[in-house]
This record gives sequence, C-alpha cells and structure tokens, in this order.
Amino acid sequence: MSKAPPDDKGSFAPYRNALKALSARTGTPLSSLVLSFGILHELTAVVPLVGVFYAGRTFGVGERIVAAVIAEDDHSTESHVGWARHKCRQWVQEGEGWAERVGRRYGVFGFEKGKKPDSTIVSVDAQDVHIQGHIAGDVANAVVAYGVTKAMLPLRVGLSLYLAPMFSRGLVEPLRRSIMGIFRK
Repeated sequence: MSKAPPDDKGSFAPYRNALKALSARTGTPLSSLVLSFGILHELTAVVPLVGVFYAGRTFGVGERIVAAVIAEDDHSTESHVGWARHKCRQWVQEGEGWAERVGRRYGVFGFEKGKKPDSTIVSVDAQDVHIQGHIAGDVANAVVAYGVTKAMLPLRVGLSLYLAPMFSRGLVEPLRRSIMGIFRK
C-alpha cells in the first residue's frame, strides 16, 4: 500500500495546495508570495489608518462619529442593527485603548509621552461598553480611523491577495535576487 505525499494530509492541505498552484501559475516562489501578502496587508492597514485620521481631523468629524456610535439607542429592534452597533462600540473601545497606548508610547494624540494612564477614562461592563467622559480631538479621529480600518479587513485581505503576485515579481523577487547576489560573490 502506498502512502499519500505529506502535502495531501492534514487540515491545511487544501490551502497549501492552493498556494502551491498560485505560486506555479504566477511563476513566483511561495515564500515570496507570503512575504508580499504580509507587506501588502500591513500597507493596506497603515494607509487607511493615516488617511482616515487626517480626513477626520481636517473635516472635524471624529467626535461626532464616535458620539453617534456610543449613543444609547433603545428603539433599534432589528437584530442586525443591534449587532452592528455593538460591533462598532467594541471597535470604539478597542480603538480608544489602542490610541491611548500609542499616544502614551510616542507622545501623540494629546497624550504625554511615558505618562501612566488614568483609570477614570474608560469603564467596561460585562455586557456593554460605557464611555465615561468624552472622547475628543485627535483621540476621536484615531478611534474612527481604527474602526474604519477594522471594518475594511475583508477588502484589505482581498486586495493583498490580488496584488501579492505582482508585488512579488516586481519588488520582492528582484530585491531577493540582488541580496543573494551579494552573498554569492
């Protein structure tokens, strides 16, 4: 009885085979495709994050969007509206924590660099998020940018997958070959 090759076994076999087929079809090494996807995925996160932050700052909409998201709305009876609002509130909570961590680490968004956080800014119930006080200014813009970037995740993944072969052939592979050429000499 013959054994199947190791690539045909396991729960990741369909993905592995699909990636190998993509690699063969595009003529780029699999490692280069994975690296290209990783780079593009991060670029598609940073560019909207910065763009939405500065757009929110320019048009002054960050505070209004955050206030609309965290406002209590008792008359929403549809489950998908409730789910969407809950998800957006969750992103506001995560975004505020992210903005505070980044702000305190780098001294941006109105935070002092290296200063310890206040415990009065955010309190979290087990069921819902309640923001004590007011998220304002650059923090609100950062929270909106964070939420928009999170919401764009499916688009970012698709775009990264689509552009990975071209990015690999155009940038990663030539760079890899030139670095390898230096070490071969």
